Amino acid sequence: MSSDSAPINLTNHFLIAMPGLQDPLFGQSVVYLCEHSPRGALGLVINKPCEINLKGLFDKVELPLTRPDLQAAPVFYGGPVQTERGFVLHEATFADDKQPEQPVYTSTMIIPGGLEMTTSRDVLEAISTGSGPRKVLISLGYAAWGEGQLESELSENSWLTVEADARLIFETPVAERYTQALKLLGLEPWMLAPDAGHA
Repeated sequence: MSSDSAPINLTNHFLIAMPGLQDPLFGQSVVYLCEHSPRGALGLVINKPCEINLKGLFDKVELPLTRPDLQAAPVFYGGPVQTERGFVLHEATFADDKQPEQPVYTSTMIIPGGLEMTTSRDVLEAISTGSGPRKVLISLGYAAWGEGQLESELSENSWLTVEADARLIFETPVAERYTQALKLLGLEPWMLAPDAGHA
């Protein structure tokens, strides 16, 4: 591949940690990439639950949580950056007369492919009353890569990549997400030797 080839864009893809990645946070992780550009990448780990659940989180921010389906749902450790901030990954939400490019909430990143990531409190307020998005994953912190960093890790065989499937984020049990993400590539964990890619 020549060096002047078009840069890859892995927005709306999963990064799946290779078994050889021994990092305490990123080992066996599945990361949903919200943004990937020549400047770097931003993503949320979707399979590493924190010790707090959504009921506990909403109690902390002094909001009631009226949705029984979310009370016991875990909060995720989204990554090592800004771990005191909440990041809400959710299905697309549209105001009655607004087009998708007009976010409903104050601080929302619209991700090509259909999901949105919101960091403003108004989405939590909407969720607390039951009027917010139905499908949500809430994390504390996010993962970030600087310019060229993710590409370097990909070239070192640290990650597999596959186009994201929202069902894996919102419907698959947490303990099965790593295996199910591999299955999107037709792989099973046993097929990947820990030293794969190093001759």
